[in-house]
Amino acid sequence: MASSVPTLNNSVPEFSAPMTGNQTFRLSAYRGKNLVVYFYPKDNTPGCTTEGLHFRDLHPQFKAANAEIFGISRDSLRSHEGFKAKLELPFELISDPEETVCEMFNVMKTKNMYGKQVRGIERSTFVIDASGKLVKEWRGVKVPGHVDEILEFVKALA
Repeated sequence: MASSVPTLNNSVPEFSAPMTGNQTFRLSAYRGKNLVVYFYPKDNTPGCTTEGLHFRDLHPQFKAANAEIFGISRDSLRSHEGFKAKLELPFELISDPEETVCEMFNVMKTKNMYGKQVRGIERSTFVIDASGKLVKEWRGVKVPGHVDEILEFVKALA
């Protein structure tokens, strides 16, 4: 599976996953648009809430730059629907409880939490251009300023 990890300036393999709004995400359905796919650890946690709100607030500028935003975590669709409604997110959240997409993008990491080793999502963001190529990745992201940085990058693509 590791060989299928998308690499910079190469096409991202087709994938699909369930998402909010009773829909299925299919990469091929978004050809012609730039995609911002951000992986985050967990719904309703402080950092993930802050990040989601920042994406929400800048959503019109992303749309203006021909970019679609998708958040992805291992949370259930039910959890995602609640999180999306609570934050009034204008974009869909992808549910990946089996870690299929997480593994594809190699974002599962062992972290130390309160002195225990736990496996979780490393906060990461990927930009896939209109032709389906991976053009930028950020790994081990810190939330402050990150969404602004992504927006600047996406605007440069438009």
